[in-house]
Amino acid sequence: MTGANYAFAECMSAAATLTPRLTGLLAVAAGATVANLYYSQPLLADIARSLHATAAAVSAVPTATQLGYASGLLLLVPLGDSLERRRLLVLATLCSALMLLAVALAPSLNVLIGASFLLGMSSVAPQLAVPFAAHLAVPESRGRSVGIVMSGLLVGILLSRTLSGLISAVAGWRSIYLLAIVVMLVLALLLQRNLPRLVAAQPIAYRRLLASLVELLRTEPVLRRHALIGACGFAAFSLFWTTLALHLSQLSPPSGSVVAGLFGLIGLTGALIAPLAGRLADRVSTQRLNGGALLLVLLSFGVMAWHGGSALGVLALGVVLLDVGVQASHLSNQTRIYALHPDLRNRLNAVYMVVYFLGGASGSMLGGYALHHGGWLAVCMAGAGYALLGLLAVFSIKPATPVLR
Repeated sequence: MTGANYAFAECMSAAATLTPRLTGLLAVAAGATVANLYYSQPLLADIARSLHATAAAVSAVPTATQLGYASGLLLLVPLGDSLERRRLLVLATLCSALMLLAVALAPSLNVLIGASFLLGMSSVAPQLAVPFAAHLAVPESRGRSVGIVMSGLLVGILLSRTLSGLISAVAGWRSIYLLAIVVMLVLALLLQRNLPRLVAAQPIAYRRLLASLVELLRTEPVLRRHALIGACGFAAFSLFWTTLALHLSQLSPPSGSVVAGLFGLIGLTGALIAPLAGRLADRVSTQRLNGGALLLVLLSFGVMAWHGGSALGVLALGVVLLDVGVQASHLSNQTRIYALHPDLRNRLNAVYMVVYFLGGASGSMLGGYALHHGGWLAVCMAGAGYALLGLLAVFSIKPATPVLR
């Protein structure tokens, strides 16, 4: 693999410069689209009642969404290295709108699960927007520009739950997906009108694109290690958020989707810690930073298990610890893998994020099963188990040297 294979040619126009306006648009695109993956989490209790399903069965909805997203990362995002990227962004956004309609109209749980998978698969715009910003930015401001887009993504993840919980409490769980369709259509129009064209200098055959991902995973032990660590952290994260609304609905008195959504606001602490974690990643070894971050995740589940998770204030403290720990670990992992081969960052990110979301899907699936069969304590034990697996990977796997090309 050579750097030329992954280079991009910008259109010769004034619009090819990354202005603050374009940076903001890409940040909004990342946040608004990634929100599609998380709308369902605070709504699971409402969905279960509406479709007459059990907690274990309905947890398949966020699991399918995350598996779909992992599939999109694997099968669609690499096309950004071969096709014109603005067109790809717009098409992905329009496909998301179509899949949101399928989710909103789903008459049964099985249809909802299938539509959720396709929604996740089509919602890959965030992983196209970040490289788009990196390619348009001048070198001296590239880090800042990418950081702004990543912040938009993180805010979208966290606020999606709050927005979903509030709107569904007023108009039902399907309403948030109908509103999201309008957002996607407006976003597609804005992207088409404002973004410059960004074409591949040397288009690559689709089969070669996919083969390169397998080759990276096979030959890069550093990538494999940090993908495993990231998968463990995101599994714990997804396990908690998938089961929270169901757990709150079982308390006495029960709490609805509004309360579950408001926990997303508390999770904004993860967005606040991101810049600090980024600076620490430049100064502290990834092993220490990752170890400390996963210890926070482990501690969070110990806190949230107190009194069977019935004290909302204690749960809120656990959310803060969980989000800070997972975000710090994620940033540490990305900092490490991006340093491997600057000309292969898109592929490295794709491989890492596929494994990352496969971990998240396993957490969502296990969370519903644990809550149904063992209650909240079993959920916390499962989350702590993922954190321990991540710590084991951090401290017991021999540090690897990247393969030079």
